[in-house]
Amino acid sequence: MKTTAFTKTYSRRMVLSLPELTLPEGKITAVIGPNGSGKSTFAKVLSGIEAADGRHPVLSGVSVGYLPQKSFPFRMSTEKNILQNGSDPARAAALMKALGIEALAGQSAKKLSGGETARMALCRILMRRYDLLILDEPTAAMDMESTLAAENCIRAYCAESGCGVLLITHSISQARRLADQIVVLHEGRLIEQGDTERVLSSPREAQTRRFLEFFGV
Repeated sequence: MKTTAFTKTYSRRMVLSLPELTLPEGKITAVIGPNGSGKSTFAKVLSGIEAADGRHPVLSGVSVGYLPQKSFPFRMSTEKNILQNGSDPARAAALMKALGIEALAGQSAKKLSGGETARMALCRILMRRYDLLILDEPTAAMDMESTLAAENCIRAYCAESGCGVLLITHSISQARRLADQIVVLHEGRLIEQGDTERVLSSPREAQTRRFLEFFGV
């Protein structure tokens, strides 16, 4: 699927100016870049949570699922939270087991820890099939074991559903493990895009090289 070129301005300050992008179906695209480069704003505009300048649609005729950075629980059990986005209890149970929260199914979701809430929210978004799934730092609150389990779930969802996944991440290691291609943002502009290993091993842009060197890549 393709996005249209767009800009996004806050208080007369342009924070994003991006060209047309191709997000392959059945593939995972990781978006990386320094803090303030526009990654989360990109996710919000693409999901329709915020409008691009001119209010023109960036994606048309595409079903989009969006998991924001800050996960939130409804005032109900963990299982009922998950079933708010789908009516298949068996799938909910399988996702909870895969992410290690099956024992919390009947517990009030308001009592979950930050990492447990993040796992619950990931289960919830994975209940439904989309053309494009946007995940903004989905594992930031998780420990290593939970992160790897979440990555397995994301990988399996992408393969089974055939949807495109857009993953916003600060983890270069996570991008390497999960992504088929990488998009690099810098000061609101796309500076590099390509196959994951090519971008990480042979970046073409000096700004990409400096960013990766900071993380020891």
